[in-house]
Amino acid sequence: MVIDPAELDATLKRLKRVQGQIGGIVTMIEQGRDCREIVTQVAAASKALDRAGFAIIATGLRECLLSDDSEYDAAQMEKLFLSLA
Repeated sequence: MVIDPAELDATLKRLKRVQGQIGGIVTMIEQGRDCREIVTQVAAASKALDRAGFAIIATGLRECLLSDDSEYDAAQMEKLFLSLA
């Protein structure tokens, strides 16, 4: 299944922000910043990454439902969805 990148534009932007957050977390650790600040940033990045994953799965589900020749069935999509839980 190939998803049109335009449909995932917001998700790509979110992933790029997460990428920046991860770089910031690495810097924070290298600088010896307070662990509470680091954990807060890790939690924010984790939540953003989860949301991106859910958005990708939701878009994939929609594509599968609209396509007669989808290579994925409902059980496979459910397994992907649950892998994020």
